[in-house]
Amino acid sequence: MNRNDVRPATIIGLGEILWDIFPDAARFGGAPANFACCTAGLANAESNIHMISAVGRDQLGNRAVGALTDHGVNVSGVQRNSHATGQVHVQLDNHGTASYLFADDAAWDNLLWSDDLAGLAASADAICWGTLGQRSQPSKDVIQKFVAATPSDCLRVLDVNLRTPYWNDTLLAESLPLANVLKCNEHELPVLASLFKLRGDDTEVLTQLKDRFSLQLIALTRGGQSSTLLHAEQKPSILPAIPTEIVDTVGAGDCFTAALVLGLLNNMPVSKLHAWASKTSAFVCSQAGATPTIPAELRYS
Repeated sequence: MNRNDVRPATIIGLGEILWDIFPDAARFGGAPANFACCTAGLANAESNIHMISAVGRDQLGNRAVGALTDHGVNVSGVQRNSHATGQVHVQLDNHGTASYLFADDAAWDNLLWSDDLAGLAASADAICWGTLGQRSQPSKDVIQKFVAATPSDCLRVLDVNLRTPYWNDTLLAESLPLANVLKCNEHELPVLASLFKLRGDDTEVLTQLKDRFSLQLIALTRGGQSSTLLHAEQKPSILPAIPTEIVDTVGAGDCFTAALVLGLLNNMPVSKLHAWASKTSAFVCSQAGATPTIPAELRYS
């Protein structure tokens, strides 16, 4: 699925934009926004990275648009509305693992469909979205309509990203059939197994998910332990996590997903793709915040 010889790949993050309010500072975030920023940081100059979301007409909204722009992300799909820009209060435990408290009825909960969104959907080569961005009915409707409107050969990446209480079985059952790539973590896989009545060890459950939903690839991350990629008919690729001095883990999974998308679009061998994704996520864990500047040696070439 490498279209770079025809035109730059159009890669889209779709969903929440928010500010992570840490005890010491506010840092830009939101999983799809993190994905877009990391993709722009990892990609070559030919790629065309967009973010689709909404921010408020407030200072945090202005800062969010500025942060995306500074990372090289196209913000033409970022709407402005009368609701406050999203915020989430982040608490870190002694291991740097985050927990989250989200503000209600944020700007990103109030997406509107438009002809511009329809045009962007028609040009998409890859899109990444999750469940949190669909916690409100208006945004859920827009997100699912957008994903369904992308071309049949578009990489449709569902990053499950469960945030209690903002998901339910119905949302998962509606979202998975729209995807052709799935990313989940070690806490989310048992939820999917229970919902779809799948049995066996992790690899067996991943295989059943791949077959049931005709997925091109599934990625399972297990924090600081390991990760697994299951691609087409190939054997599972399992790698231990790369040891690193953890500052915080926010955004590490999003950068892992960004590397997956770029690798898939450029037909990278699975073993090379997996190693690259692991390195990028380890780097993010070693930095403060979700969207650090990606060093040159980690970028796609």
